[in-house]
Amino acid sequence: MSVETQEETFTLEEILASVKPTNRLVLWNDDTNTFEHVIHCLITYLDYSEKQAERIAWTVHNEGKCIVLEGSYTEVDIYRKILKGEGLTVSIE
Repeated sequence: MSVETQEETFTLEEILASVKPTNRLVLWNDDTNTFEHVIHCLITYLDYSEKQAERIAWTVHNEGKCIVLEGSYTEVDIYRKILKGEGLTVSIE
């Protein structure tokens, strides 16, 4: 008895997309930080424009959290430590 197998082929993009881990840095709402401080941190450390940072701050305020960065665990963890050092409430998902 013989078993036939079919060979699958993938493009480089498909392979990279499947192995590229996506980690998300989440900014949480808190009763400590002001809108101004949150906006300042987003502009200074994550290179958001003022308008983008304001939108994120309002999303955090209204929805309780917002994803502010996606990338490798190492990259996201660096920014988590920076923002945490500024007093923001952040986590990695």
